[in-house]
Amino acid sequence: MSHTPSTATPETPEPEPGRHGPESAQEAAEAAEAPNGTPRTGLGGLLRRAVADTRPLALPAFRRTFLGQGAALVGVMLTSVAVPVQLYALTGSSLIVGLGGLVGLLPIVVFGLYGGAVADAVDRRRLYLGSCLLTWAVTLALLLQSVLEVRSPALILALVAVQSGGFAVSSSVRGAIVPLLVPAEQIPGANALLYTAGDLGQVLGPLLAGLLLSLPGGFSLAYGTDALLFTAALYAALRLPPLPPAEGATGRPGLRSVLDGLRFLGGSPVLVMSFAVDIAAMVLAMPQALFPQAAAERFHGGVGPLYAAIAAGSLAAGLFSGWIGRVRRQGVALTLAVVVWAAAVAAAGFARSLWAAVALLVLAGAADLVSAVYRQTILQTYAPDRLRGRLQGVFTVVVSGGPRLGDLRAGTTAAVASLTVAWSGAALVCVVLVLGAALLVRPFWEYDARAAKPAPGAGA
Repeated sequence: MSHTPSTATPETPEPEPGRHGPESAQEAAEAAEAPNGTPRTGLGGLLRRAVADTRPLALPAFRRTFLGQGAALVGVMLTSVAVPVQLYALTGSSLIVGLGGLVGLLPIVVFGLYGGAVADAVDRRRLYLGSCLLTWAVTLALLLQSVLEVRSPALILALVAVQSGGFAVSSSVRGAIVPLLVPAEQIPGANALLYTAGDLGQVLGPLLAGLLLSLPGGFSLAYGTDALLFTAALYAALRLPPLPPAEGATGRPGLRSVLDGLRFLGGSPVLVMSFAVDIAAMVLAMPQALFPQAAAERFHGGVGPLYAAIAAGSLAAGLFSGWIGRVRRQGVALTLAVVVWAAAVAAAGFARSLWAAVALLVLAGAADLVSAVYRQTILQTYAPDRLRGRLQGVFTVVVSGGPRLGDLRAGTTAAVASLTVAWSGAALVCVVLVLGAALLVRPFWEYDARAAKPAPGAGA
C-alpha cells in the first residue's frame, strides 16, 4: 500500500510548506550556488550546509512545539534527578531508588502501546494536550508533597508510575504529530532539532538540579521549576491546529488495533530492522551502568565526565546536522551510525586514559544522535498516518526499555566476567550483528527515502 507523504496542517497565518528552503536535493544544490551559478565551496558555504537545518522553525506550530519541548525537557531532567535523590534521602536505600526506574517501566510499556492506538483514533491535539496536562498535574503533586513534607516513598513511587504513563502517551502522540506539522523533506531536520533540544536538556537539567537541590527547600524548588517550565509545552499543545484521525483510521482503540499495528510492523522489514538495530545498540553497547566501576577501578575518578560525554557528543552533532536531511540511503546511514556508535563505545572500553575514553564517548554520542534521527525519520515517513500513532507507541517502548535492558545486561556481564568484556566485548558483538543483519535484509539496506513506500498487505 503506497504512502502519500504528509504535508503541513494549515494554520493561519502559517506559511505554506516548502517556502522556507530547498524542497529537494537538487534545489538544495541550486540554493548553495552563488548568483552567477558558481557553487559556494568556501568555508562559509560549507558551514551553512553543515549547521542544523532550521527551516522547520519557520513554521509556527513546529516552532512552538520545539521551544515548548526544549523548556519542558530541562524541567523533566530536574524531576528525574530530584525524585531519586529525595527517595534516597527518605529511605537511605539504593534498592528503593532502583524501584523508581522499575515502577516507571511498566506504565511506559502499557501506555506507550495503548496510547499509540488511541492516537490513531482520536484528535491527536486533544490527546497530546490531555497527556501533557496529566504529566503537569503529577509534577504539581510532587511539588505539593515536598512543600507539605509528606515524606512518603510509596506516594512518590505511585506518582512516578502515573507520570510515566502520561509521558508514554505524550511521546507516542508527539512523534505522530511532527510529520503533520512540517513538509516531508523537512522531517529529518525537524527531528534533529527536537533531539538537540533533548540533549541540551540532558546537559542543563542535571546541572540546574544540582544547584537547586543544594539550596534550602531544594526539592520544592526543583519540582516547582519543572512545573513552571512545563507550561511552555502546554501552551504549544494548546496552540496546535486540530489533528483529526486519518482517513481509514480505526474507530475503537484497543487490543485489536494494537495488534494490527504490530502486524504491520512485522510485515515491514525496513521498520523491523530500524527497531532491531536500536535494540542491539542499547542492549549490547550501552556502557552507562559501567561508568561507576570504570571510574573507581580504572580511571580513579571522573565519573561525571563519563556520564556527560555521550550527551555532549549528541548535542554537538545536533548543532551540525544540516547534512542529515540530504542523505537518501537512510537504511545504510542508520546502519553505519549504529556501527560507529558501537565501535566508539568498544574503543572507549579499551582506553586506559579517562580523557581518551571521554573523547571516544563524545564520538559515540554524535553517532547516536545521527542514528536516532534516521530511526525516527524512517518510521515517520514510511508508516501511513493511520498507523503512525501505534508504531510511535512501539518506538516509545523500545527507546525507553532498551537502555534499561542495556543496564541490566552490562551489570550482569560485569559481575560474571570483567569490565572490559562487559563494555567492549558486547559492543564489538553489536558491530558484527548490526552490519551482518543489515546486509542480509536487502529492503532495509537499499531503503531510499525519496521512494519510500510502506510494506504491502498490512492492514489496520
